[in-house]
Amino acid sequence: MPHTGPHYLAEGPRVAIRHLALADGPEFTARTRESKDLHRPWLFPPDTDDAYAAYASRLIEDPAKAGFLVCEKDGGDIAGFININNIVRAGFQCGALGYGAFAHAAGRGLMREGLDLVITYAFGPLGLHRLEINVQPENAASIALARGAGFRLEGFSPDMLYIDGAWRDHERWALTAEMRATA
Repeated sequence: MPHTGPHYLAEGPRVAIRHLALADGPEFTARTRESKDLHRPWLFPPDTDDAYAAYASRLIEDPAKAGFLVCEKDGGDIAGFININNIVRAGFQCGALGYGAFAHAAGRGLMREGLDLVITYAFGPLGLHRLEINVQPENAASIALARGAGFRLEGFSPDMLYIDGAWRDHERWALTAEMRATA
């Protein structure tokens, strides 16, 4: 289901990123349902029209959030999503990343390419200085993505986030604009 709406914000060799839109609901929710086994128990993206509408509206309307879709350049299919949440301005200029690949795109390096594009966009047009990723220690794929993108492990937070019915431990990873410039 190729996207025919707004232009891409940035393009790499195989993927491009763009803001998500309400019209992306049917493809996004279908991809979420196809990817349930990949996502569980780490994340629970919206898998119904109503849930997607609420999710997308929050990302579109809240200035403390930015939602991106990673799209395959060949055909425009949505490969995954990357959100910058909890954006704090002033002296902090920081946001927290959340992301997920869809099953058809997993393991192909598309999210790594998309994450690089989002990082460049965050440190450029969005004017952020620092990005953080909080990930459950058992989520090896997410940790590999963070490490591969140059994030450094900064700490461990027990019982940090309530996910799937329990408070979960998380590792805290971070990247600054200066770290990115010297990489």
